[in-house]
Amino acid sequence: MTSLRCLPAGDGAVLAELGSLDEILALFQALGTWPAGVDDVIPAARTLLVLFSPAVLPARDVAAWLRRVAEATETAAGPSGLGVNRGLEAAAGRRVEIPVRYAGEDLEAVASLLGLTRAELIERHTGSDYLAAFAGFAPGFVYLAGGDPCFHGIPRHTVPRVRVPGGSVAVAGDFSAVYPSDSPGGWQLLGETPWRMWDMERAEPALVQPGFRVRFRDLDAPGAAYSLPAVAGMKPPVSSDAADMAPHDESTTCEVLDAGLQTLIQDEGRPGLTRLGVSRSGALDRRSMRRANQLVGNPPGSPVLEHVLGGLRLRCGGRVVMAVTGATAPVVVTSASGIRLPAAAGHPIVLNEGDELRIGRVRAGVRCYVAVRGAWAVQPVLGSCATDILAGMGPAPLKRGDRVSIGHPVAAGGGADHAEPESGATDAPRAEDRVAFDVVLGPRDDWFDADTVRRLLTQDWVVTPQSNRVGMRLAGDEPLVRARQGELPSEGTVAGALQVPPSGQPVLFLADHPLTGGYPVIAVVLSAQLDRLAQVPVGARLRFNPVPDPLSSPAPE
Repeated sequence: MTSLRCLPAGDGAVLAELGSLDEILALFQALGTWPAGVDDVIPAARTLLVLFSPAVLPARDVAAWLRRVAEATETAAGPSGLGVNRGLEAAAGRRVEIPVRYAGEDLEAVASLLGLTRAELIERHTGSDYLAAFAGFAPGFVYLAGGDPCFHGIPRHTVPRVRVPGGSVAVAGDFSAVYPSDSPGGWQLLGETPWRMWDMERAEPALVQPGFRVRFRDLDAPGAAYSLPAVAGMKPPVSSDAADMAPHDESTTCEVLDAGLQTLIQDEGRPGLTRLGVSRSGALDRRSMRRANQLVGNPPGSPVLEHVLGGLRLRCGGRVVMAVTGATAPVVVTSASGIRLPAAAGHPIVLNEGDELRIGRVRAGVRCYVAVRGAWAVQPVLGSCATDILAGMGPAPLKRGDRVSIGHPVAAGGGADHAEPESGATDAPRAEDRVAFDVVLGPRDDWFDADTVRRLLTQDWVVTPQSNRVGMRLAGDEPLVRARQGELPSEGTVAGALQVPPSGQPVLFLADHPLTGGYPVIAVVLSAQLDRLAQVPVGARLRFNPVPDPLSSPAPE
């Protein structure tokens, strides 16, 4: 086994790097029970990303655990490790056959590259099983390892397609895969399958999961006929319309009179589903979400409304208690008879039937959070009510005319009314501000020379209008130029990561970021500062200050 290399990915993740997918799979299979404090492990082509709670487990202890397991794995399995072949043996009971119509745009070009006829290419692509090695990019997108060696090392397109149709069967690098939905992509397209790789109407939304065996079948072969495997049985459809998702036995609702630029349902997100290609998502400013819930007496992770830049108007269908936190904005409450009532952000607000709550234009920050006593009652999707805009998962954005139910209404007057007002709202950044954040360099700062790293840390980076919940797109006077050429094999990513695409203008990942990425991450913002990061508006200037690498810092006494 290649010597394990541990790299920092912020203060809450360690990236473990080995020399091959076989070694990564061997290590992943050998991890066993995770130590207390490890939250998730994301395998990729050459790396494992270990997410952990730094307050529970220091980064150096995470690295020591990984090295111990790697050494024991090498001793038990020998230099060849366990790898793809062992994975195929272990997956003997979970096999999925995927029918393919081989008529992709790149079929002839790939056949020519390999020196094969069209028929020979199809025969080789369908001639052996693949191991579903790891998930990434999007829910249902699984990297399939193995297959005929002739397909290993297939290059991506230099310029990715703007749109690859969902169901496209493709090859790139050492992998095959099926695109679960329409998306940009640079892989070579061999054909298309009628099977849906990700379908929330199935009992198991992901048709293929890491650890499964996969075999492609030629749909145009004589007598070809295929049906979905029994493991993917159907369940009743889940609506994405917030108005339809509310429970029907609740009597109190709020009507959306104006949703403003964007209003989403959010909670703590979906931890622990990375094996399906599902990232956590959830509220961008978790502190403000929890504070709003505290003010109305809810559990801290109860669903809230996450509202951008002001303009939200709600009309109450009964007596409720609400609270607004986060960005600095006026909060106005008007009675059904048109009388303006006392109200302020950071305090519980009592509203009666017909009263209207309005959030005015945001003066500082970006996002307001609205909690209601009893919580917004929407149907969870994979255990969470969060809306993930990249994955297209969760309740649809609220729109004018929606009615959202309130669960278990409680009369005003509980202890939460006496909670201390929010203290952080006055610190929300403004568009003209320069805002500093602490970063840990790496894990891929070695893809850049010292002058480029210095450029990252010494110039302003402006937040552009192309920013959203997936990430902030930043612009600097001098772009970040790579010192190393070639492609970086896909590896896990974290919120707060500064990923550098070929343009040299970095993208700062937020909660709805892709699970894996193929561009180098030069630095990661500290996890404790992500809430404030979520409140930085377009036009503000960011500065990054380096802090010591947690893998080399002394352990706390």
